[in-house]
Amino acid sequence: MARKGLIQREKKRQKLEHKYHLIRHSLKKEIRKVTSLSDKWEIYRKLQSPPRNSAPTRLRRRCFATGRPRANYRDFGLSGHRLCEMVHTCLLPGATRSSW
Repeated sequence: MARKGLIQREKKRQKLEHKYHLIRHSLKKEIRKVTSLSDKWEIYRKLQSPPRNSAPTRLRRRCFATGRPRANYRDFGLSGHRLCEMVHTCLLPGATRSSW
C-alpha cells in the first residue's frame, strides 16, 4: 500500500490538471496559429505561468486498489500483483489465466 500522502498528492495534481486543461489547450492552439516569433515567445511565457503540477506529464497512473505507481495495466487500472490475485479468485470477468 502506498503512503496516503503520495496518493493525496496525486489527487491534487489531477485536480490542478483538470482545472488548467482548457487554458493550456487554448494557448497551444494559439501557438499553432501565430506566425510571428515574438508573439510565440509571449504565448510560451503565458503557458509557463500555471502551476507546475497542472501539467499532464506530471501525472502518474496508480493502482486503483493499492495506490502502487508501477506495473499498472490500463485496461483494469490495477497493478500486476493485484491483477494476478483478482484473476486467480475469479473477480475479473473476461480475464483468463494463461496455461500451456
